[in-house]
Amino acid sequence: MARQIEIPEVITVGVLAEKLSLPSTRLIAELMKNGVFATVNEKIDFDTATIITGELGLDIELTHQQAANAGPAKKVLDISDSAPSRPPVVAVMGHVDHGKTSLLDYIRTANTAAKEAGGITQHISAYQIKKGDRSITFLDTPGHEAFAALREHGAGLTDVAIIVVAADDGIKPQSLEAIRFARKAGVKMIIAVNKIDKEGANVALIKQQLAEQNLLVEEWGGDTVIVEVSAKTGQGVDQLIDMVLLVSDVEDLRADVEVDGEGLVIESHMEAGKGPVAEVLVQRGTLRLGDFVVAGSTYAKVRLLQATNGTDIKVATPSTPAIIGGFKALPEFGDEFKVVGNEKVARQIAETNAIQKKSNNDTLGMSGTELIRLINRKTELQELNVIVKADVQGSLTSVIDSLKTIDTEEVAMRIVGTGVGAVSENDVLKAASSGAIIYGFQVEISSAVKRLAQRDKVSIRLFRVIYELLDDAKNELSDLLAPEVIETEVGRLLVRGIFKTSKNEVICGGELTKGPVALPVLAKIYRGDDVLAAEVTVTNLKRGSQDVKEVQENEMCGLSFTTDQKVLLAEGDRIEFFKREIKERSL
Repeated sequence: MARQIEIPEVITVGVLAEKLSLPSTRLIAELMKNGVFATVNEKIDFDTATIITGELGLDIELTHQQAANAGPAKKVLDISDSAPSRPPVVAVMGHVDHGKTSLLDYIRTANTAAKEAGGITQHISAYQIKKGDRSITFLDTPGHEAFAALREHGAGLTDVAIIVVAADDGIKPQSLEAIRFARKAGVKMIIAVNKIDKEGANVALIKQQLAEQNLLVEEWGGDTVIVEVSAKTGQGVDQLIDMVLLVSDVEDLRADVEVDGEGLVIESHMEAGKGPVAEVLVQRGTLRLGDFVVAGSTYAKVRLLQATNGTDIKVATPSTPAIIGGFKALPEFGDEFKVVGNEKVARQIAETNAIQKKSNNDTLGMSGTELIRLINRKTELQELNVIVKADVQGSLTSVIDSLKTIDTEEVAMRIVGTGVGAVSENDVLKAASSGAIIYGFQVEISSAVKRLAQRDKVSIRLFRVIYELLDDAKNELSDLLAPEVIETEVGRLLVRGIFKTSKNEVICGGELTKGPVALPVLAKIYRGDDVLAAEVTVTNLKRGSQDVKEVQENEMCGLSFTTDQKVLLAEGDRIEFFKREIKERSL
């Protein structure tokens, strides 16, 4: 049994060698053998360490070392005894096309789904509604499988998760994934069974499917709340909202207001005339116009503060989604933000965060996946170079992650550039020099960039729906796959006589024991189990003295074949005829 050794996600070459009880020089040599040039103090990630350990042939299994500060997925904020109540934050999740966005449209009397490309939510959106004198913040998360990272991010932000399940379709893969994310984030779940007005609706089946996932509905003695709704007619929607408020009352949601604001970046993008803009969710304290905020390795003086409907506001309190402008650079999807005292402090914290991030990411610049590619390059791995541009940071992350999932052992996607915002001239120049395709997701292209791309013969492909982008990428990778060669046996002949043997041609005759055989056709020559010729080309068939194109089974015939080597044929040898076809492959 392999010995197990725990290592962290990132480890220096020297420390790994020590844990493996190896001289560091041997580990460095193995890395170099696989195209990785490292020193004893350089860092490698867990996947790379695992691959190299396997290459060394050691009877050791590397396992992840649990971080000392590992905790729940959802951040727990300090709350004082005097903290007032705050609105609940609700993530609406579920399988694609089960009606999440349509349900929210009804709740806020908008029509977002009609505006979404392909009717699929492409990134997280957030807004507040009023129910009497109470507010509720809703997060709409994407349903397509490519947006798993965004859905998990949405679940981690929330107090309540509404899992939307179509009554006529039942529990599907993204439904199960949404349930898993909600459990991981430790949030309360409400199951909204949508489309109950459609033919084929089967609520009982959904209750059974939920029970199989250890979610027993209340009427069956469990604690899972289920509400039947119709986003089309509005049936049950008021009951659903009331249930959200009831669950939030039980949870006693509170947050301090009279402290510096802090929360999370849920989206970010470049906006013409405004520069880097972030959509944030305030989780604690108050965010004000003019505040200095730090988000990851960038900072801003808040020069723009808006509600998510575009209305200018002066303050944003806990559970409020807001749009911030004024950042020096684009904050990253998922970054925490915090209000600080002044610009000097903001700059210092941002610089410190940038250094820390660089240190954390400063491995050899090579992930385990890239190392596998290096190793596989010995077997001629085909790569497709691409540059990816997207409208917002979250979508960019999802597109990149999804492209990586379509790699195989034979073909792989190599991402040579990424960015948020419109396709630029620099993108075209980089694509021209690297032979890359530019994929644009929910972005535009100017006429000047289009002309430059035409001049440099760079392919720019713009998509509004992610699965169309992925289908195109699969087609491109499929073109790199070596075609499949299919050989089909069509007949056999037992040699009864040899009439002529030369360096490149043989004329013989015999009985066709399996057929029919028709020209053109290839053949292999056998003597017993030994192969005399792996491939010859049959050039002529004769029945008696007459040339024919086809010979039937059990007929006597003559034939001639050409070969690139001399074949000394004898009576009793066997000729097996076969056809060969080249079949294009696809992913």
